Amino acid sequence: MQRRTYLQLGLAGLAGGSFTDLLALRQASAANQPGTDKPKSNCILIWMDGGPTHLETFDLKPEAPIEIRGEFRPIDTNVPGMQICEYMPKLAKIADKYSIIRSVCHNQANHGAGNHYMMTGAPPRIPVGCGAFVSFHPSLGSVAAYERQAPHGLPGYFSMPSMSRSGGPNFLGAKYAPFVVANDPNQESFRVRDVELPRELTQDRFQSRRDLRKLVDRLPRYQEAQVSDPVAAYDENVQQGLDLVLTPAAQKAFDIHSEPAELREAYGRNSFGQRALMARRLVEAGVPFVTLYDGGWDHHSDLFGALRTRLPSWDQTVATLISDLDQRGLLETTMVIALGEFGRTPKISTLPGQSKPGRDHWASAMSILFAGGGSRGGQVIGATDRYGHAAVQRILSPENYVSTVYHKLGIDPSKIYYTPAGRPTHLVSDHTTISELM
Repeated sequence: MQRRTYLQLGLAGLAGGSFTDLLALRQASAANQPGTDKPKSNCILIWMDGGPTHLETFDLKPEAPIEIRGEFRPIDTNVPGMQICEYMPKLAKIADKYSIIRSVCHNQANHGAGNHYMMTGAPPRIPVGCGAFVSFHPSLGSVAAYERQAPHGLPGYFSMPSMSRSGGPNFLGAKYAPFVVANDPNQESFRVRDVELPRELTQDRFQSRRDLRKLVDRLPRYQEAQVSDPVAAYDENVQQGLDLVLTPAAQKAFDIHSEPAELREAYGRNSFGQRALMARRLVEAGVPFVTLYDGGWDHHSDLFGALRTRLPSWDQTVATLISDLDQRGLLETTMVIALGEFGRTPKISTLPGQSKPGRDHWASAMSILFAGGGSRGGQVIGATDRYGHAAVQRILSPENYVSTVYHKLGIDPSKIYYTPAGRPTHLVSDHTTISELM
C-alpha cells in the first residue's frame, strides 16, 4: 500500500498486528481501486445549465431572514433529518436512494469558467467570460468514451439535446466528442438523425455503395502520411456510422416508442422526461456516459415563479429515472448525478430593469444530487453555514467530485495523458475521491 493509504486506514499502530491483518487490509484497499474486477458503472449526468439555486432545492435555510430563506419551505424525506424543497415530493419519498453533497465549492463564478471546472475537473487556464465556450481539458464524457467502448457499435458518449459548452474532447480528438441527439423523443415522429437508412435507399443499393467504397479504399496511400492521415480518421467515423445503421441492437436502443405508455407518462410527457427515459435505454444498452443538457437554471429574476412551475416536473422525471433504474437492477452500476456550474447568492435581489427577484451567481456553495454507482443513499455530505453563504463542513473541490465519478467509471483519476505535442497532462490534479460515496 501507498504510505498515504496506510495512514488513511489508521494503521500507524499496526506494528503490533499480524502480517495476515496487513494483507487483508491491502486486499480491501485494492478492491476499491479502478481496474479491479468490480463492475464499472455508467453515468447519466443531468447538467442543470445556468447554475441551480441550492437554497431552493437541496439546502434550504428556514431559520434565516426572509431575504435569504426565500419563499419555499423544506419538507421531510424518508430519511430522518434529511430535508429538501417542498416542490420535490417524489424525490423526498426515495431519499434513501441518493445522497446530497452540499459542500463542493470553487472560485469560478461565471458560466464559462464554472462550466469548464465542473465538466472537466480542471480549472480554466486563463480568465474565461460568462458567454465563453471553452475547452482546455477533456470532459468527463469524452474521457469515458476514450477509456471505454460501448457495445453494438454505439458511441461511448451521448449528449441530449446539445453539448454543454465545455463537454468536448479537447486534445483527445473529435472521435470522442459526444454523439448529439438533438431531436425531441417526446414527438411521435422522433427518430435519431443519421442512424437509419434514408427511406429512398434500399438495403441492396446501400450494400453496393459500401462495396464500391471498399474498392476505392484499396488504393495505395503514402506510407509516411498514414500516421496523421485525416482520411484514416474519417474512415473511423464512417465505420462508426455504418455500425449504427446496420446493427439491430443499436437501432433497438433508440426505439423509445417500444416503451409502455404508463412508463412514458411516469417519466413525464415532455422533452426532458423522454430524454431521461432515452438515457436509461442507452445505459441499459451499455453506453458508459450520457449527458442530459437541461438549460434554463440561471434565475437572476422571477426565481420563485419559475421554480414553482419547473420543479414539480423535474422532480417527477428525476425520481422516476432513479426508481426505474433501481427496479431494473441497474442503479448499482449506473450513476445519476444532477448539478450545474455553481449555486446562487444567499441574498435575494432585484436587478435593475427587473420587477421580480432572483439570485446571482455564487461559487462558494452548491448542491449536487448523487445516486447509484454503488454509493450509499440517504446521506447528506458536508454543510454550508446558516445562511448558505459558504461550505463550512467537509469542504470539497470539483476535483474530488470528478475523481469520484472517474473511479466509479473504472478510470484511474491519477492517470497522466499526453497531448499530440507530447505534453503531459494530469487527468485530475487532485485524485482524492469523496469517501462517503465510495
